[in-house]
Amino acid sequence: MARKSVAKAAEAAAEGLAQEMGYIYVDTELTHEHGAAFLRVYVDAPGGMSLEKCETFHRALVKRIDELEYDYLEVSSPGLDRPLKRDADYERNLGKEIELRLFEPLDGQKRLSGTLISYDKESATIEMPEGEKTVPRRGVSKAAPVLRLEEELQAEEEAETETDGNDEGNERGGRAADAQGNKSEQGQ
Repeated sequence: MARKSVAKAAEAAAEGLAQEMGYIYVDTELTHEHGAAFLRVYVDAPGGMSLEKCETFHRALVKRIDELEYDYLEVSSPGLDRPLKRDADYERNLGKEIELRLFEPLDGQKRLSGTLISYDKESATIEMPEGEKTVPRRGVSKAAPVLRLEEELQAEEEAETETDGNDEGNERGGRAADAQGNKSEQGQ
């Protein structure tokens, strides 16, 4: 079976299974590395993906794609830098900073970064320091959110400090909630 056929068949199976399990299908890719075919499926779930959810999805998916030609199947969460591929991805990132990598330069640039202010089936518009720029979506090789982890961690620490300072009784509970939040984020 041709490479595109394997990827398309796996995508259809994964998308259907994700819907049945209440997960969000994100992407499928088939790559060849070190002489082996790696089939990678990315799924998400409300509240995030745990290792157990990935394992459950993997076991169910293997049964559906047994006839396909691949060497290794990997099921993973798309991570924090989940790419923007579908309209729902663009919708989720409206008002947020994203980076667009282009197949061909646009006004001399192949990488653009700015706040996503609108999109439709044909294009995406970002606000950049020099103004708005509309980019044809078919010309985008990769679109992804810009992560500012240091800023987010600092804001979280400041919020925790405010909570700790306002009510000593919340200190222990606040830390437990943070630990649980961090733990679940690491499991994604």
